[in-house]
Amino acid sequence: MREHLQPAYVLHSRPYRDTSALVDLLSLQGGLQRVVWRGARSGRGVKPQPFVPLLVSWQGRGDLKTLQQAEVAGAHARLQGQALFSGMYLNELLVRLLSPGDAQTLLFAGYQSALEQLALTPLSVEPVLREFEWQLIVLLGYGFSLTEDADQQPVLADTLYCWSPDMGLYPVVDATQGGLPGRGLLAMAAQNWADPEALPIAKRLMRQVLAVHLGDRPLVSRQLFAPGRTGEPR
Repeated sequence: MREHLQPAYVLHSRPYRDTSALVDLLSLQGGLQRVVWRGARSGRGVKPQPFVPLLVSWQGRGDLKTLQQAEVAGAHARLQGQALFSGMYLNELLVRLLSPGDAQTLLFAGYQSALEQLALTPLSVEPVLREFEWQLIVLLGYGFSLTEDADQQPVLADTLYCWSPDMGLYPVVDATQGGLPGRGLLAMAAQNWADPEALPIAKRLMRQVLAVHLGDRPLVSRQLFAPGRTGEPR
């Protein structure tokens, strides 16, 4: 089957045969799609570069399609430094967590918005990362309430909570269990990143949730971040 031109971004690319590449695309209508990009490493035509808005079409019936056409869809801001590493982190999350062929129009819009925010300077990348991680978890069907616990009781600012994939958030009394303060969870729910507890708590919680779905294989992009730097997604 041949698709009409649709918006897409390159998430990952690796060499294939003489001048081609195997490319993972995030497309508006087709979701995650792997294609053979012929001539990707030759001197002519559009190249599979990440973070560049594209219009693409492909052809084929199996899981691996053949790219038919690719055009640059408009101007784009270049990501540098922490913003570049953050964009690579988002790309790797999508490749690891999305199922091929599942349309994710809301996620595509969220990804596009995240790239636009990362391109702004001087902007802290952490709120962008935490918001996208949470949006990804929710849209993939793994979401849970940040304002109610497992017993459907309101999350309280002065209470500690733990998270489990089966229950969601549940209150704990013993501080040695590594509980998450309710105040930080409520600030995260409101995206109130000015609250000093919001980002640290969101980072801890997202680590736990993503680890369940990513499995034991570590994210390569996390190694790009110097330990302790602001914006490090680990």
